[in-house]
Amino acid sequence: MADERRSALMRTHSGLHVLCGVVFRDYGCLVTGGNMDPLSARMDFNLPEVPPGFKEAVEHACNAEIAADRRIDVRVLPRTEAFAIPDIVRTATNLVPESVQDVRIVDIVGLDTQADGGTHVASTKQIGRIEVAKVESKGRGFRRLRIRVAD
Repeated sequence: MADERRSALMRTHSGLHVLCGVVFRDYGCLVTGGNMDPLSARMDFNLPEVPPGFKEAVEHACNAEIAADRRIDVRVLPRTEAFAIPDIVRTATNLVPESVQDVRIVDIVGLDTQADGGTHVASTKQIGRIEVAKVESKGRGFRRLRIRVAD
């Protein structure tokens, strides 16, 4: 049971990175918050307007990235080297404390590279499939995307 829960959390966490990578690449939006449970999660973005077809376009792009079977690499870099990587922090606020000198980097090769401390699957194909269940307004300029992860 614990292994199933851990696997579900790893798939969900990696799925959130795919979501973040797609929304950043396609819409230029940073993350302002998030939360996850096994196989369901939410991520908040600084997205002023929701373009027509946004929900479907994001879901389609996420699943295309998952199907591409992108490798997910993890490495640790000295802080100065890590922060020299463009857009290494995809949150509106840098959450890596100044005291952290060795920064763990999670790289969905070709899509998303971020400072991150969580567990992940080895490739995007292991995520399964992402459904963007809902897009909500969270105040002026902020949107919440709720996702579900399925086989």
